[in-house]
Amino acid sequence: MTLSNADKKRVRSIGHDLSPVVTVAQKGVTENIKTEIERALKEHELIKIKLITATREEKKCLADSLCQEFSAECIQSIGHVILVYRPSKNSDPRLSNIRRSKK
Repeated sequence: MTLSNADKKRVRSIGHDLSPVVTVAQKGVTENIKTEIERALKEHELIKIKLITATREEKKCLADSLCQEFSAECIQSIGHVILVYRPSKNSDPRLSNIRRSKK
């Protein structure tokens, strides 16, 4: 899945006001965190994940592995927060951040 630059810009603008829904801390990616990320991507399509890691390399590696595991795309990475997007075929319009957006 590859988005055009215009689509990425639109998704970034939608994600600007979102708060992180999942925090990955010292224990790393546990089964509960994987379940929560899967649920959030399924319902919302666009989520922020906070990664608390020691180095930039660890954060980049963790972000890449999460996106690969969940078939999602990392739209933006600022500080400890990544913006992740995965389109859903049958998302609830009341929950989807993409469908609810007026942008």
